[in-house]
Amino acid sequence: MFGSWLKTSLLMAAMLIQFAISQAREFDADRGGAQISGDPRALASALDKIRRYAQGIPMATAEAHPATAQMMIIDPLSGGGVAGLFSTHPDTGERIARLNAMAAVVSTY
Repeated sequence: MFGSWLKTSLLMAAMLIQFAISQAREFDADRGGAQISGDPRALASALDKIRRYAQGIPMATAEAHPATAQMMIIDPLSGGGVAGLFSTHPDTGERIARLNAMAAVVSTY
């Protein structure tokens, strides 16, 4: 009984770490894209447009097959709250805020 509980706990911990790494990679990709373009606000604007467009369109295929969510630019799944812990994507609003903060630092030089 204890072995089963321990195995499940370790599996859950490993999954949370994997999701955190995936989210960190998304932030790194945003930073790299912003550096390549030279304008972090352009990428922030694009993410905002995608987010606003996606909010109006349910993605039944992604909801039915959540494993495909990691292949999207933004998280297409509707889960929130605790579900965010299991998301492969960071919150799009947070990504936009980080890009805008990056733009503010770039514009001070």
